[in-house]
Amino acid sequence: MIQVLRVSARKALLSAMLLAVSVTASYAQLGVGRPVGLKVVDGIIAKVDNQIVLRSDLETIYAQEVARAEGKMLPPDTKCRILQSLALNKLLLAKAETDSVVVEDSQVKSELDRRMAYFVQQIGSEKKLEEYYNKPLKQLKEELRVQVKEQLIQQKMQDQIAGKVSVTPREVKQYFSRIPKDSLPYYSTEVEIGEIVKVAKTNTKAKQAAQAKLNDIRARIVAGEDFATLAKQYSQDPGSAVEGGYLGFFKRRELVPEYEAAALRLEPGGLSPIVESQFGFHLIQLIERKGDSYSTRHILLKPETGTTDTNDAALELAKLRRRILADSVSFAKAAKDNSDDKTTGGNGGMLQNRRDGSTYLPLDQLDPAIFFTIDTMKVGSITPPLPYRTEDGKDAVRILYLKSNSAPHQANIQDDYQKIAAAALNEKKNKALDAWFAQNRGTVYLEVDPEYSGCKLLNSVN
Repeated sequence: MIQVLRVSARKALLSAMLLAVSVTASYAQLGVGRPVGLKVVDGIIAKVDNQIVLRSDLETIYAQEVARAEGKMLPPDTKCRILQSLALNKLLLAKAETDSVVVEDSQVKSELDRRMAYFVQQIGSEKKLEEYYNKPLKQLKEELRVQVKEQLIQQKMQDQIAGKVSVTPREVKQYFSRIPKDSLPYYSTEVEIGEIVKVAKTNTKAKQAAQAKLNDIRARIVAGEDFATLAKQYSQDPGSAVEGGYLGFFKRRELVPEYEAAALRLEPGGLSPIVESQFGFHLIQLIERKGDSYSTRHILLKPETGTTDTNDAALELAKLRRRILADSVSFAKAAKDNSDDKTTGGNGGMLQNRRDGSTYLPLDQLDPAIFFTIDTMKVGSITPPLPYRTEDGKDAVRILYLKSNSAPHQANIQDDYQKIAAAALNEKKNKALDAWFAQNRGTVYLEVDPEYSGCKLLNSVN
């Protein structure tokens, strides 16, 4: 019997959030890995070729299910469903290895950074996140890197298997007609919101001041002062400053190009000139090389933005807003061509629901700053430029667009076609994955702990 050692449901839920994939995972969105900070009596409960499923993998997701149930009894087959999903994910990994399916390190880093930024935003700050898990941010990211890479490989395999699956309007209507009337979902108030973001540009004087300060620090190091001590005192990278600027080992293409190019030109112990990147100005010291990897420490200084810089961004957005209101350009095109937030900009400026990927956002789950802004807005209206701070802490301004505002209602094909079509498509993709599993389950070695032999993983993944 597995003994979970005093892990609160909330912590398990937060850990699962930290590891959750951004896209719909196969079979009930259960593709998550082992969480940070979860202490369990562990062991292997299933093997799929050279891939393993740990007790902690299953127990983490089960704790998440318990938390979501809010006191209600879970179905007796819940753990079997979870194990079935985990087994499928491991089969995807095993076949990906056979088929030489890989993901780029740069993609892993980008996804890892995105998830960490989102989670920091949810919990309040990097400091709070580090306090919650009693670990520095850099260590949390390193512990998550393997799981994130596995999840991206799994998703790439799923895309190869079911990525071309589509649904016709007729199939959507047929799917909706099969839902019992008393089981139709009830949607609370939902809104569609767009944004266009402009980050305040750093003026020349602020850049020169940051460079001058960093050059002074460099001169002190050359004169014999300790790099790590000065990094703790001056660096504005909170993740590494506490560790004397140490970033650890990275492979090529995992760090921004300017940083990597400067670091790889150094000999171990060497000190770079001032290097500018999207994050600010760096002073870099190469520590050592190991094959295709290298370790460095750095001191980061960020030029300060002033009122004038923000005003310039606000004036630019105000002009863009007038063009949109005059119908000389659509909001979607203006966002795509002008927004400094490339994620929403590539989506026509629309914010996405992280749970299902749609543009419909439940009103009670909105960021308070957005909620109180749109509360009195009419559909189709656009705010004047508003002060805003990006996820990575940059001063910015943005305009918000209220595209739609739907009243609470029971699901119907006319108002909720997009959601129903997404559900129908997901069902069809899952059937394609079922068929793929049935075709490939005999091509791999699978062993299950006797405790879970009743789950019949070889026979079904329903």
